[in-house]
Amino acid sequence: MTLLSVNVGRARAVDYTDAPVGRTAIDKRPVEGAVRIEAPGPLGVGRSGLAGDDVCDLRFHGGADRAAYAFAREDMDLWERELGRELANGSFGENLTTRGLDVNNALIGERWRIGDEVVLEVTGGRIPCRTFAGFLGEKGWVKRFTRSEAGPGALLRVIVPGEVRAGDPITVVHRPDHEVTVALLHRAATVERSLLPGTLAAAAWMESGLLDLARQYTEKYAEEHVEDAEEHVEDAEEHAEDAEKHADRHAEECAGA
Repeated sequence: MTLLSVNVGRARAVDYTDAPVGRTAIDKRPVEGAVRIEAPGPLGVGRSGLAGDDVCDLRFHGGADRAAYAFAREDMDLWERELGRELANGSFGENLTTRGLDVNNALIGERWRIGDEVVLEVTGGRIPCRTFAGFLGEKGWVKRFTRSEAGPGALLRVIVPGEVRAGDPITVVHRPDHEVTVALLHRAATVERSLLPGTLAAAAWMESGLLDLARQYTEKYAEEHVEDAEEHVEDAEEHAEDAEKHADRHAEECAGA
């Protein structure tokens, strides 16, 4: 398992982003040499975890839980064949392009060592946005990407900072004891919300936005079940009252016969 490239981008003004600043750094390009990666601070304040990489929309990008984004070259190759166009490393706005690593079947909370020192932890998958669609210029891109078997790629938090470079080996050094993968969490968050309660098995490692979604859905789902149960109790009580009244009438009829 190998890190094929480290990709960074600089902010520029575009007409296809809904970021408040009107700028995006989604156009990531491979860089030569070592790149420093470290925890950038909390969501909304922290930026990219990679030196030289800009983040423009702090509402949805950057911060400790989304310090870096990894995408597998194998999945990029699937998209090349489907789209009929060349996609260079970094084309999906990923910071880390990998080879031989099953990114989308990684467990939430799984840890990867890159090179000799850096350790990153998987926190979730990428939810596509208008900026991503505008950058690629593909019709219906958000829906296509969301439903694709190629998978969303992995968001990462920095556990041990350091330097990474193209060619570094990647080693899986820890897998937590649950079954919530990047792909499963992505499906739950986008097209199959009924799966969200089960994803809370990975709550300790999940990135904050997806965790909030899972908790809100689960709370609402639980409330609906309580309401349904209360309605069933009320219905049962009404049926019991009706049965009692019917029994009383029957008894009166029998007594008068």
